[in-house]
Amino acid sequence: MIAVFRAARKRLALVVAALALVAACQPVNLGGGPSINAGRPVPVALLVPGGSAEAGDQVVARSLENAARLAISDLQGVQIDLRVYNTAGRPDQAAAVAKQAAADGAKIILGPLYAQNANAAGVAVASRGINVLSFSNNTQIAGGNVFVLGPTFDNTANRLASYAVAQGRRDFMVIHDPDLAGQAGRSAIERAVARSGGRVAATGTYELSQNGVVQAIPELAAKARSSGSSAVFLTAAPAGALPLLAQLLPENRVDPETVQFLGLTRWDIPPSTLALPGLQGGWFALPDPNLTAQFESRYFAAYGEPAHPAAGLAYDGIAAIGALAGQGKSDALTVGALTQPSGFAGVNGVFRLRADGTNERALAVAEIQNNQVIVIDPAPRSFGAAGF
Repeated sequence: MIAVFRAARKRLALVVAALALVAACQPVNLGGGPSINAGRPVPVALLVPGGSAEAGDQVVARSLENAARLAISDLQGVQIDLRVYNTAGRPDQAAAVAKQAAADGAKIILGPLYAQNANAAGVAVASRGINVLSFSNNTQIAGGNVFVLGPTFDNTANRLASYAVAQGRRDFMVIHDPDLAGQAGRSAIERAVARSGGRVAATGTYELSQNGVVQAIPELAAKARSSGSSAVFLTAAPAGALPLLAQLLPENRVDPETVQFLGLTRWDIPPSTLALPGLQGGWFALPDPNLTAQFESRYFAAYGEPAHPAAGLAYDGIAAIGALAGQGKSDALTVGALTQPSGFAGVNGVFRLRADGTNERALAVAEIQNNQVIVIDPAPRSFGAAGF
């Protein structure tokens, strides 16, 4: 029997659906946003995946709402009228509740979580000039009135590629999953390497199964050696092909002592990944661990349960809305205001929204040493600092 990586299969389905929806309808680029009354509470709609049959959706929905309310309690001099709407994790429901939120007077939408839902919500309210700050990290849906708050492949690839080149690692091999997400990751790495002054010396992929990786390894390893690559950039996730690649590449004479391994995904989640021998000395990017720990501690103290990994995005969205509304201007929630170059202070570090709907986030570079996460290049604290 051929074992297919479940996480990879699920991710492929989500990305295919998102790309199909994007091809069908794109939000209109209005370049503006609604006018607000700075002297009154700002009506904000929060769209969460509650109401679906998936137990996990209920957990994340609760966590997103909790984080948003925690952020509201931290605002000074600004009042937010938060109204929560359940999307049930479905695009049609997301579009319906987005229209309802607009009818209820919402000036901006925070969420939804899933890419297909966010695109549907954006299309639904585009004619009303309402901007959508989605929790997705899928840049295919970004643009027009839709922004993505989630960490993007480009953001991570840029951070790691620029750091690697600065350390003298200029020749990269990209080993990627064959699905659409893996291809998107490869493209992000290629752009980042070119932007950083490096060179993609080789690329390679494999079938998304245990047997597929085993069969592909000899050729992948040979390419890594013959191309003269000083770094190997992997798109695979810990729940997918990463553990097998981390084992088999060194066994096939791609020595992590001389070739730097880099990861497009978080190698500290789950923590058991840190114990993989082939990843010792490997680099990956993550938000400032100290800031993340502070938020998680505050969240647990307030709600008695751990925050979902996406919860910080809801806090960040409210923090950005509050910071802009606090300036007392009627155009606080327009595209021009949302994309201010100085960005915003989030729970995981500084971030800013770009005019194309994507984002830039401050990331640290970490190395796995003795099964531990060691930050070797801290996340920048402002835009214009080293690391951007």
